[in-house]
Amino acid sequence: MNAPMPTAVFDSAARSAFAAAYPETSIKLTHGLREHRLLALDALADMAARVAPGDIEYNRGDLPTGIAAEDVPANGLSIGDTIRTIDTNGSWMVIKFIEKLPEYRALLLDLLGEIEPSVSATTGEMLTPQGFIFLSSPGSMTPFHFDPEHNILLQLRGHKTMTVFPPGDERFADPTAHETYHRGGPRNLAWAEAMANGGTRVDLAPGEAVYVPVMAPHFVRNGDAASVSLSITWRSEWSYQEADARCTNAMLRRIGLNPAPPPRWPHHSAIKANLWRAARRLRLVAD
Repeated sequence: MNAPMPTAVFDSAARSAFAAAYPETSIKLTHGLREHRLLALDALADMAARVAPGDIEYNRGDLPTGIAAEDVPANGLSIGDTIRTIDTNGSWMVIKFIEKLPEYRALLLDLLGEIEPSVSATTGEMLTPQGFIFLSSPGSMTPFHFDPEHNILLQLRGHKTMTVFPPGDERFADPTAHETYHRGGPRNLAWAEAMANGGTRVDLAPGEAVYVPVMAPHFVRNGDAASVSLSITWRSEWSYQEADARCTNAMLRRIGLNPAPPPRWPHHSAIKANLWRAARRLRLVAD
C-alpha cells in the first residue's frame, strides 16, 4: 500500500531554504511526498483517461538537448500504454493542468499552501496554481526550454538531472525568444554546446526537489530508471507583468525600435505591462 502523505511535505529546513532563494535563485530542496496513491502508475493511467486530450503531451524520449517542438517524434503508443510501460518504451510524457480534477487539485493546493507564506510575503498573492506530472523512460531528455511560472519540481520515482541557467541572461535566451514565446510561440530554445558551462546541474533522487525561477532556461536528462515527477507551479503579479512587458517589447520591435528587456525581480515592469493590457482592452492587438 502507498504511504500516506505526511503532515508537512516540506519540512522547516526546506521551507526556510526556499524562502531565502525565492523568487530569483534556483535551489535544491527536500520533500516528504514520496509515494502517493494518486501518483502510482495505474492511478496516472486512469487519470489520463479522464483529462482532455490537449492536456497530455507525449513523444519519444531519445531527444537531443536542443530540438524544435515540431520536430519531436511521436512514440507510436496510446496514452495508457505509454504510462503503464514507461519503464521500457523509450518515451517522455507530461500530464498538464492536474488541478482540473478535484482530488489532484486538493493535493496541489495542500503542497502550495505549505510555501504560500513565503511567496505572499515576497511576490504577493499566489495566482493561477497549476500542476504537471512528468513520466520519463530511462535516458530520456526534456529539451532546452523555459516556462512562465514559478515552479517546484518534486522527484517521486527514479533519478534525473536538471541543468538550470540564470533567468534573464541573454546568453541563453535572447529577448526575441521571450517575446515570441509570450505571443504564443514555442517554449523550446535554440541550443549550442558552448552554453553548457553556464548552467547549474541539479541531481534529483526521490525525496528531492528543485525550485526553478520564472523563465529560467533548463533541460532535463533522465537517469537509468523510469522517472515520475510532480511539478507544482504558480504565477505572481510580477510574473504576469514580466510577460506583458515582453509583449509590449514585441510590439515596439515590430515598428523598428529596440526596446530594453524588462528588469528582473525586485524591479517591476508596470508601465510596459499596463501599456500592453490597455492595448488589449482597446482591441488594438490580438490576444
